[in-house]
Amino acid sequence: MRTPVVMTLGMVLAPCGLLLNLTATLAPGWRLVKGFLNQPVDLELYQGLWDICREQTSRERQCGQPDVWGYFEAELVLVARGLMVTSLAATALGLLLASLGVRCWQERPRFALAGLSGVVLFAAGLLSLIPVSWYNHFLEDRTVLPADASPVTVHVSYSLVLGYLGSCLLLLGGFSLALSFAPWCEERCRGCRKAPPGSPRRGSISTVHVDWPEPALAPAIKYYSDGQHLPRPADLGAARKPRVGFPMPRPRPSAYTNPVDVLRGERADTPDASLPSTGCCQGSLPCDSDL
Repeated sequence: MRTPVVMTLGMVLAPCGLLLNLTATLAPGWRLVKGFLNQPVDLELYQGLWDICREQTSRERQCGQPDVWGYFEAELVLVARGLMVTSLAATALGLLLASLGVRCWQERPRFALAGLSGVVLFAAGLLSLIPVSWYNHFLEDRTVLPADASPVTVHVSYSLVLGYLGSCLLLLGGFSLALSFAPWCEERCRGCRKAPPGSPRRGSISTVHVDWPEPALAPAIKYYSDGQHLPRPADLGAARKPRVGFPMPRPRPSAYTNPVDVLRGERADTPDASLPSTGCCQGSLPCDSDL
């Protein structure tokens, strides 16, 4: 079968989020500090989770600068380090589970394993989003993130932007892969509905078996309830309704006989003399000689 769209989308977004979070964790660009007194105007310091870099327009970037403000000892920086590293490890685990669950090289994916990988990736996105948002919230607070007083200014640098993007991609990719639980749950529910053919049905508290007595039905109702469509021959007389009124007299049917032989003259082999008398003079009919 074809790989579902949700799995494909998750497998595309999750590696992109991993790459962005890895760059945000290692790059020294969480905070930009500039505007130092008695220093060149174009001097800028880029502070990250692991390093501080000095940059000027007339010189190349110089990293490994000393921490004169105790920036790396700040609680926020230490917590952000731990959460970002944990997020990267969870993302790698989620991608491994997703690769084994989606199984593009197989005919059918493992929906449960793919859904579990989505949950892990979603949690990794939350683990990276928390330190990025926390750092951005206390960016200008010099008591939490040490820095020189005014006129030194602090600004958001590129690592925070990459961290936000990577976290959002991990959240979307994890949610997309977590939708793989839907086919798995559907298969499980379908299997639970189909009971095995030989197993008896389990009783429950809400199941009560009552043997109701069979009601005494009339013969006609019972006969029709058995699937028949016509009444029984024995019940024909009982099924008829009695007629109301008195019988009307009916005249007797009249019969008419023609005494004349209609075949007279049609028989060529029989002489006319042999024909029987028409009988016009017999009985009560008058003959021509009498007239």
